[in-house]
Amino acid sequence: MSATQRKASGRARLLPSRGSRAGRGSAGASPSRGTKSKTPAADDKEVQFSNLDKVLYPEAGFTKGQVIDYYLRIAPALLPHLSGRPLTLKRYPNGVDQMFFYEKRCPVHRPAWVSTGKVWSEGNNDYINYCVVEDKPTLAWLANIACLEMHTLLSRLPDTNSPTSMVFDLDPGPPADILDSIRVGLKMRDVLAKLGLKSFAKTSGSKGLHLWVPLNTPVTFERTKQFAHAMALMFEREHPKEALSVMKRDLRKGKVFIDWSQNDEHKTTACVYTMRARSQPTVSCPVTWEELEQTLQKRAPNQLTFKTDDVLARVKEKGDLFAPVLKLKQKLPD
Repeated sequence: MSATQRKASGRARLLPSRGSRAGRGSAGASPSRGTKSKTPAADDKEVQFSNLDKVLYPEAGFTKGQVIDYYLRIAPALLPHLSGRPLTLKRYPNGVDQMFFYEKRCPVHRPAWVSTGKVWSEGNNDYINYCVVEDKPTLAWLANIACLEMHTLLSRLPDTNSPTSMVFDLDPGPPADILDSIRVGLKMRDVLAKLGLKSFAKTSGSKGLHLWVPLNTPVTFERTKQFAHAMALMFEREHPKEALSVMKRDLRKGKVFIDWSQNDEHKTTACVYTMRARSQPTVSCPVTWEELEQTLQKRAPNQLTFKTDDVLARVKEKGDLFAPVLKLKQKLPD
């Protein structure tokens, strides 16, 4: 970070990304669709920082300034995955061991240059005005208000009825662990491959694994949810000692819950490269299938615990392993 950013509080001027997009909202948009605000033009954007020495991860001694530093440094890989997506903030103003809250509506005290997008909510019978992250200044501002976790919709504005991916959250119930999630994930990868679908994996940043199937073709949430549910039911039927398709805690012991329900137009999922609010500053990190096979073979689950420095080093060495998710076009089989 710069000398300005290292101070306990202060201001920093950050140049906006040249490639940031500003969509124009439509006054006549259907309530089932989203609209995106226009970001005011500016030569630069000023972010005011505060309490940079405040410890947000007590066990690790990891400060707010370090959180901001991570998000600014990971920005080239992260921003393409946030662009155009309504964002739910998960904020920890006093650290990961204290109270937190989710925030769907973009804070009213946001800087004027923060991009937003309106999405119709049936439950609220009104639009929800989400934050949309298009540049480094917005990332820095979010980190400064202690938004540690960034959860995005599976769709992009303005068409919030169409998911760009189908996802599965493989969540192990103790004493099952991430190795069990890998076993299930590898089997799911193989089944999807036989159906002509390429899949990608990332760690949850905790004990689970996220399986991502990019689509980027016209499809509805109804279709992806039906397909994902059918997959989970099939695995539960064919691997009853390993997999579960329902979130019943009394049934989850030693099994991997295949959470298919994330495939919903109103649900958000932890974005790739987001930090997670655990005891250590871990990150939801992309991994290759080869890495997962090696981890399983060596029975070394700790190899899949990635902290901020680990992720920055991986991206520098390997690039963005999740980049294909943004453009790979696939269709669900009929």
